[in-house]
Amino acid sequence: MLTKAVRLYGKNDLRLETFELGPVQEDDVLCEVVCDSLCMSSYKATSQGADHKRVPKDVAEHPVIIGHEFCGRIVEVGRNWRERYRPGDGFAIQPAHFYKGSLEAPGYSYPLCGGDATYVKIPMEILLADCLLPYRSDTYFYGSLAEPMSCILGTFHAMYHTRPGVYEHSMGIRQGGNLALLAAAGPMGLGAVDYALHGERKPRLLVVTDIDDARLARAADIYTIEEAKKCGVDLRYVNTAALQDPVGELNALTGGTGFHDVVCFAPVRPVLEQADGILAYDGCLNFFAGPQDTAFSANVNFYQVHYGSAHIMGTTGGSTDDMREAIAMMNESRLNPAAMITHIGGLNCAAKTTKNLPKIPGGKKLIYNHIEMPLTAITDFQKLGETDDLFRELGRIVGRNNNLWCAEAERFLLANAARRA
Repeated sequence: MLTKAVRLYGKNDLRLETFELGPVQEDDVLCEVVCDSLCMSSYKATSQGADHKRVPKDVAEHPVIIGHEFCGRIVEVGRNWRERYRPGDGFAIQPAHFYKGSLEAPGYSYPLCGGDATYVKIPMEILLADCLLPYRSDTYFYGSLAEPMSCILGTFHAMYHTRPGVYEHSMGIRQGGNLALLAAAGPMGLGAVDYALHGERKPRLLVVTDIDDARLARAADIYTIEEAKKCGVDLRYVNTAALQDPVGELNALTGGTGFHDVVCFAPVRPVLEQADGILAYDGCLNFFAGPQDTAFSANVNFYQVHYGSAHIMGTTGGSTDDMREAIAMMNESRLNPAAMITHIGGLNCAAKTTKNLPKIPGGKKLIYNHIEMPLTAITDFQKLGETDDLFRELGRIVGRNNNLWCAEAERFLLANAARRA
């Protein structure tokens, strides 16, 4: 079986190549990848090459397929796995298997498995760790977004609180408490707003901050204050760049008690120090953003840590159970992470896009691996549709869906764009 894939050879060395996967052996599961959503973690792996903790040291001789947020269909199953998997079934993948403590993961470590490919072979570790998950939907982009959503769910589940004199951790955000999502108008922040409104544990007050009015306006248009009220949540959007005293004015929104839970979505020192400054007693601060600078640091009020029982932590990735929960909530229409996606493209643009992710504005870039298409902003569909029939219809479809990517748009793209490749 031939596959076309984007492979990493070293620092900023990505190549789109066609090569042979080899015959299916008794322990192989061959899969077709329909789509992959690009992640900043792939940019970090690309920029660091063999220095990245998940990328093999011999990547120059044995290149790996990049991309780890992917979804598709099972094509062929080796004899030893036929009782568990069947050709034709959909799948999503939890790349962080941690099998026997290993940091290897699809999208970073494997020559034959990664999201930016037309066909892949699933590594044995993924199968043994039960990380090839059933995906029972024909809307594939939700399956790609299940992995980043699992990171968000994992963050909410990992937050914790205590009671004086009782040495127990109460896991999860404070039910009915105050939650602040800082620098949160980007794709992962929007996913966190979605989960905060529709998860089992909800805050009473949810404050979402950013320093860009346009991004905040888009967030408020997608997750409205009216919708939040129906969920029992008082939702506020705040541009902290417009505040003379961000810490004081954010705390004032809580009546002076502070925030029980704070999640920081940007590896920026002032934002992290702001997060520290708005913690309530027994407050939990989660540093969600992953910095590239290994010496990144910020000032922390350790008086508050000692006397205010402040908890400071970080999470990266989500568990397999988090991913199962995300898939279930999407299938039940309780989560709609389509707001994360701002650009669509074909496999032909995946390498260039990955290398330039920090320079491209907007949210997530979604790649459909069996089509050729330049990376295109969803907001440009209507203008491009003036001269292009494909974009004209895509513009009409997303226009009926609050300018968000959707199942109807995906089906139309897959049915029509492949004919032009």
